[in-house]
Amino acid sequence: MPTSDHILIVDDDREIRELLAAYLRKNGFTVSLAADGRQLRALLEDTPVDLIVLDLMLPGEDGLSLCRSLRAGRHQALPILMLTARDEEADRILGLEMGADDYLTKPFAARELMARIHAVLRRTRMLPPNLQVTESVPLLRFGDWRLDTTARHLLDADGTMVALSGAEYRLLRVLLDHPQRVLNRDQLLNLTQGRGVEIFDRSIDLLVSRLRQRLRDGAREARYIKTVRNEGYVFCATVEPAS
Repeated sequence: MPTSDHILIVDDDREIRELLAAYLRKNGFTVSLAADGRQLRALLEDTPVDLIVLDLMLPGEDGLSLCRSLRAGRHQALPILMLTARDEEADRILGLEMGADDYLTKPFAARELMARIHAVLRRTRMLPPNLQVTESVPLLRFGDWRLDTTARHLLDADGTMVALSGAEYRLLRVLLDHPQRVLNRDQLLNLTQGRGVEIFDRSIDLLVSRLRQRLRDGAREARYIKTVRNEGYVFCATVEPAS
């Protein structure tokens, strides 16, 4: 019998936590609850979790700070779906910059949250079926970098590991599998998100910016990811299997 996915809900509103937990459990998920960052970290110490539903507005350490901390630590690949009571563009931008995999504004329907959870888990576990990939190759080389497709992290010329969030890894894989080809924002959204719901348009630009920082790649004199004005982005380095 397959094991159900384990969702950790982090929200300081007890009623919201319990309502969401009841709905998700009814639909086959295993659910744990936390009211703040301290409880979140305690649960992660000894409880395997598949995805975190993280509220932005928390007492003490807020959701953005917790997201940034998770992305910098050993849970850096754990999918995060961020919740907020504010529909402000700045909040969405910041949430994406901190590494959230998706973003949902309160109030929302429980069915929509469940659909987003399924979509994030699906994207985390597999690249889209319409993407030609080279998963049989454990290491890919481009310029001074190698990508470990098993551990999903970068290695620089000195062999130092650079951790990637799930969204950053998916974008890099898309670019590496389509080198020298201009991909517009709609194509990148489709290939990296793999779903048809409305997505914040600037999310790809923000993700490209984050990936450039990981690759130490300047936007004006880009060595790897170049902006093609009014069209999109192109990965301009040679990609080959690495030993």
